[in-house]
Formats: sequence, C-alpha cells, structure tokens
Amino acid sequence: MFNSDPLHYRYRVFRPPAEADSLIIQVAYGCPHNHCGFCGMYKNVPYAVRPWPEVHEELRRAARKLQGTRRVFLADGDVMHLPFAALRGILLDLGTLFPLLARVNLYANGRSILAKSDAELGELRQLKLQTLYLGLESGDDEVLRQQGKADTVDEMVLAAQRAQAQGLRLSVMVLLGLAGRAGSERHAQATARAANRMQPRLLSALRVVPIPGTALQRSVDAGRFDPLTEYETVVELHAMIGGFELDGTIFRANHVSNALPLEARFPKDKALALATLQAALDSDALDRTSPGPRPFTL
Repeated sequence: MFNSDPLHYRYRVFRPPAEADSLIIQVAYGCPHNHCGFCGMYKNVPYAVRPWPEVHEELRRAARKLQGTRRVFLADGDVMHLPFAALRGILLDLGTLFPLLARVNLYANGRSILAKSDAELGELRQLKLQTLYLGLESGDDEVLRQQGKADTVDEMVLAAQRAQAQGLRLSVMVLLGLAGRAGSERHAQATARAANRMQPRLLSALRVVPIPGTALQRSVDAGRFDPLTEYETVVELHAMIGGFELDGTIFRANHVSNALPLEARFPKDKALALATLQAALDSDALDRTSPGPRPFTL
C-alpha cells in the first residue's frame, strides 16, 4: 500500500490481502451498515462520504507523484453503496489522471449492487471497475440474521449473478465457524449451495475470530455462542468443499486465520483439497479442545 504524502487517511484503512500493492483511496469513511456482529473494522468510525472536491484534489496530488499506478482500491466499507453518479465520476477521474490504470476494486454488499441497474453496472465495468469483494459469510439466512447482516442469501446470489453478467468479477468471502458448534453442519451445506448458485470467479474461506468489543465476542463471553475447535473448523471446511459444484472458481483458505493453508481450482482440484483436509483430520496436528492459537491481535 502506498502511504505517500498526497494521500490522507483519517481512520485506519482495511483492504483485502490481494490489494497490498494497490493505491488505496478513501472515498468514504466507515461502513454504511456497520451492524455485523462479527466485524470490528469500523465500529468507532461514523459513516461519511467524503466531499467530491476533496477526493478530486487528493487524486490530483496522488497522480502527480504516482503516475505509474495500475491498480486502485477504493475504501472504506461497501463503496458500491455510493450513488451511481458518484462512482462514475470517481472512475472517470481515475481514468483521466492515471494513464496506466488497469483496474479499480472495492468492497460491495448485495443490496448496494442490486441498487444499480444492469446498464449502470456495465458502464462501471467499462470504466475499469473490475473486482467486487462481497462478504457472503454464510448461505444460511438464520445465521446472517443472528449476526446482524443486512443482506439475505437470495439478495447476494442475485447481486453476484447480475454483476458477473455485466463482466464484473466477484471475490466472495465466507466465514468458517460463523454458526458456532450447533449450526456448523447446516452452515457448511447452505454456504456450499449459495456459492454454487453464485459461481464466483474467486472464493475465500476465513475462520471467524471473535474480536473484542463486537457482539460476537459478547455472545462468546456470555456463553451464547460456542466457537468451533480448530479440528471442528477443518471438519466444517471439508463438508463445505464436499458440497461445492463450482466451475472455474479459484478457492483459497490461506488467510492467517485458517488452520492450514489451502488453495484449489474447481472443479479439477476438489478431490485433492478434500484429501488434504482429510489427512489433517486424521493426524494429531489439530487442536480438538479449543479454537487454537489466535491468529492476530487487535
């Protein structure tokens, strides 16, 4: 990530791992929904769209120093929530100011995608918007409701289908362990079915980690949510992958939160992925009594 003088970050910036080398521009602060029980990224950030003249001037300053920029990530959460005209203006500005620009990526939610017409989605793609990072989290509507997610499964599936029909690429994220121990099997099966309906180009599985200050952590502390052990998380992932019927999807479960790194191309690597997970389950390497080491500290 570029941290050059022209850029102004008012709050901590979050971005997908794949955007590490992108120029990151905050066009809004926080998340317009910000009620997901598992997410602690923007809890203390009031949502606000930055004034267009301020963003435009920042882009101009950045362009003077970073003319070679090819990739841009627009922050913060759910930038697709911005009106079509605002997104169009930002993309037009980027295309004019950065002659080598190849693609622009951002976070999106199902309802923010559905708020755009097919023609608008197609025009955004023509203006070099490429990848929409969409958090499916679970294919089970009850799990989503319990965790405060605004979108339903059907809304996110339809959003993915419509966006991909207009040439946009979907990078979909699911959360292992989000249903806790009691709902693990249902969560795995329902999430596989939702992913099959979406057929995303990219699909990532991360292990949910209760973050201090979130509703999920409070549920854990109160005994209302029983987290999966490290072993059970791999069981859940095995069941989820077993249900995948994906064609041309790159799947990754190699985030720092995952118990073991895994990458596969579907459908050709499905059997190998299942065998790799089964070997881990058959070994003594996985913790059967706790979630295992905390992958990071906030």
